[in-house]
Amino acid sequence: MYITATLNAKLQPMHRHELEDIINEIFEQQNIKAEITGGGTGQETNGEIAYCDMEIKLNEKEFNEEIIDIIEFVLAPKGSKITIYPENETDEPKVIPFGKHEGLGLYLSNDLDDKIYEECDVNVVYKEIDKLLEEKEAGRIESYWEGEETSFYLYGKSFDEMHKIILPFLKKYPLCKKCRIVKIA
Repeated sequence: MYITATLNAKLQPMHRHELEDIINEIFEQQNIKAEITGGGTGQETNGEIAYCDMEIKLNEKEFNEEIIDIIEFVLAPKGSKITIYPENETDEPKVIPFGKHEGLGLYLSNDLDDKIYEECDVNVVYKEIDKLLEEKEAGRIESYWEGEETSFYLYGKSFDEMHKIILPFLKKYPLCKKCRIVKIA
């Protein structure tokens, strides 16, 4: 039996692979008869990551609810879903909504003075935000995207809490001027 876990998470393939490895390791430790055998990444028309999914092979006849608990323990933003495919292909798949994490998308402006880009470092933004969130155990940066804008994807307990924690830094660091904050989960 196969199921698909579609995560409302903007994860690059390399970050999705890291997540898959962690989940497979927990499956093994917990003696859950399941294994992630593949995955994919959905994109918006502009190339930005929209979601990711993982194909999970179940070595049991019945779906084990613990699978949802394990994925939620690792990372499952609100708006995620499990699709259970029936053995009889003419039957409709069963969809189970799940997810508990909230997401914050931080989009840096690409319309600042050249001097700011010369003097500031995007890695400082990444490290400082991740440190601030970790100190408060509020979340972390799970992925990023370098496209039309440089984007960081933060996931944690609360969008509002993460926003409140990073706002003072965003206000003082020049590279964060004109940035956009978007609730992504």
